[in-house]
Amino acid sequence: MTPLRQLIETYILAKDGNRPHLMSRAFAADSELLMDVKTDEITFPTTMKGLAGISAVLVSQFAQRYENIYTFCMETPPDGATAFRCNWLVCMTEKLSGAVRVGFGNYEWLCRDDSGMISRLKITIEEMRNLPSELSDSMFEWARVLPYPWCPPDLLLRSAPSIPVVQEIAWNLARCQ
Repeated sequence: MTPLRQLIETYILAKDGNRPHLMSRAFAADSELLMDVKTDEITFPTTMKGLAGISAVLVSQFAQRYENIYTFCMETPPDGATAFRCNWLVCMTEKLSGAVRVGFGNYEWLCRDDSGMISRLKITIEEMRNLPSELSDSMFEWARVLPYPWCPPDLLLRSAPSIPVVQEIAWNLARCQ
């Protein structure tokens, strides 16, 4: 059975790197995705069932709109965990406009006991903010030096660039722990 930590790392590598072929190494064929989007700045279907659909939405279609994607999880799952909740932060750019996007929310992971694969993922998007493309150098220099994909929220807060929106998001994430 693959540890949950490794399954999450595989998912992030698939999503951030536009590698849909990796999703079958993390998700069960009949897995379920639930989305709770609390902002108007990004849209996703509220539910999706099956590996093919989840891969299309979270990897292939996502990569058509975004690039330079860095997803950071604020905690690591304990050894032997089959369920886990953690906060996340994402930094990325829109392909069409070059605008920087930064957002946060939480993941709720559930693994099936029989296969050890992810059977259910709930993604909550609390906030997604748009920043001008001129800020991309400072945003991605910051993202590049953070421990990836596991980043303690206090490090995120201490190292955040002096961009008010980013400072606010980092503070919210540190406060949520």
